[in-house]
Amino acid sequence: MTTTTERPVLPSLASVYRSRAGVELKEFFRQRESVVFTLMLPVLLLVVFGAVLNYDIGFGVTFTQYFMAGIIAAGILGASLQNMAISIATERSDGTLKSLAGTPMPKSAYFLGKVVQVLAVTVVIIAVLLFIGVVFYGVHLPTGGEWFTFAWVSLLGATACTLLGITLSSVAKNGRSASATVTPVALLLQFMSGVFLQLSSVPVWMQTVASIFPLKWMAQGLRAVFLPQALAAKEPAHSWELGRVALVLGIWCIVGLVLCVRTFRWQDRS
Repeated sequence: MTTTTERPVLPSLASVYRSRAGVELKEFFRQRESVVFTLMLPVLLLVVFGAVLNYDIGFGVTFTQYFMAGIIAAGILGASLQNMAISIATERSDGTLKSLAGTPMPKSAYFLGKVVQVLAVTVVIIAVLLFIGVVFYGVHLPTGGEWFTFAWVSLLGATACTLLGITLSSVAKNGRSASATVTPVALLLQFMSGVFLQLSSVPVWMQTVASIFPLKWMAQGLRAVFLPQALAAKEPAHSWELGRVALVLGIWCIVGLVLCVRTFRWQDRS
């Protein structure tokens, strides 16, 4: 009598992707340090700057209204570039990536899970910042087509910064050095890109350096959403340059993807 052994039924690709995305979300929200650093830091900055610098900058606009665009851009940068660079470098160092690479799980599921995590955390950060800005500082929400601009600027910016974060995770020697490598870079970019102060008060050479990177363009695109058209005259090009914002962020998405493919490692260099 012959016995036939049935092959185990493998889960569908969609269920693997869903499962990995769920794991990434659970792991993030269970790590208190990550939640505090990524979610609470932008909120604390909004509260501090809103309390100290809530003055009129012209055309009936308060500094907090101006600052809202920058702090949302900084929150997206933290949820994508900083979070990805540090968390992936840590997982590479502790052997998690090596273990995952040896499983039947498609490698694309790992990256999709990271993208879902970034998008979910970004949505939470934006919602919390908008809530605090509206309730406590009288920030005016976007209206009509401004929401569409808000959506595509945030999505393109988050995508570009996520890909750059994955790339930077390979620059750090190990997980312990990742934070020290990435955090100063992110902080410098925030100051040069007009996140913490009006861009017109930043030295021209700093504006030139900042214009190479996506954060400056993401913040500029978001200012077009939160500020009246009259304030566009204070921008370096005297306009919001939304077409150029889309172009630069799109180019960074392509560049970031190429860099990810060429530099990503599943194990530490050591």
